[in-house]
Amino acid sequence: MQFRPWRTRRARILSITAALAVLLGAGVAVAPNALAAERGIAPTSLNITGDGGYRTASVNVSRLAVTGFGGGEIYYPTSTADGPYPAVAISPGFTAYWSSISWLGPRLASWGIVVIGIETNTTLDQPGQRGDQLLAALDYLTGRSSVAGRVDRTRLGVAGHSMGGGGTLEALRSRSSLKAGVPLAPWNLNTLWGSVRQPVMIVGGQLDTIAAPAIHSVPFYNSLGSSAKGYVEVAGGSHFFPQLPNSVASRAIVSTFKRYLDDDTRFTPFLCQSGLSVSSFRSRGLGC
Repeated sequence: MQFRPWRTRRARILSITAALAVLLGAGVAVAPNALAAERGIAPTSLNITGDGGYRTASVNVSRLAVTGFGGGEIYYPTSTADGPYPAVAISPGFTAYWSSISWLGPRLASWGIVVIGIETNTTLDQPGQRGDQLLAALDYLTGRSSVAGRVDRTRLGVAGHSMGGGGTLEALRSRSSLKAGVPLAPWNLNTLWGSVRQPVMIVGGQLDTIAAPAIHSVPFYNSLGSSAKGYVEVAGGSHFFPQLPNSVASRAIVSTFKRYLDDDTRFTPFLCQSGLSVSSFRSRGLGC
């Protein structure tokens, strides 16, 4: 008698599975998002550049408590109802600290993505070192951090500004299990990234004279081996456009990570950008 409820539930599951199989076998159309991971509010042209609706909290990570990177700040959704959540590690640029781009933490967390914004071992660290530190931060986040239980370690991504953007590409190349990356005004002396296969959205600044798009972002985009990749350029943007909340960068980073970490196809249309705030856009495999 005590096993009857389990058998009843199992019978219901088998019945539902069989019914679905019949529908699919009969050629009945199933909504494309029926089996997708749709967490949180639906994106719109109005909300995609702002808050995503989840309440968030943050916790400081002391550099004394970690190895491989310089500490930082973790941002996460306070609700556990839709977890575990995907996660992203983000690096600042050359001579910069996490505070320079810290708006990205609560922004992504409000869309249901755990973020660890890192401090680097030194502010002079090069792209390869920043790539290693991004990976070390993800290992800490998913293994020993106070929010490890909220994170799905199979859905991880990376992002960064300037040399942190170059480090984003380095991390993607080093760890194929990462699901996506968003380099912001990336700087790297290496322009060949054919071994990077994950989805990548590069965001450049039209007037960037430090990591000029023609020398950095565009060659990076062209060489990527990714089947899904994009390049969007902020009209009038300098090298430092990520340091203030920016609608182009916000849309790119939110839609990329929601689409490729959460597998939420509701965000597919928002990977594509146009209008007065965008000076250039190109893509392959994004559905644009």
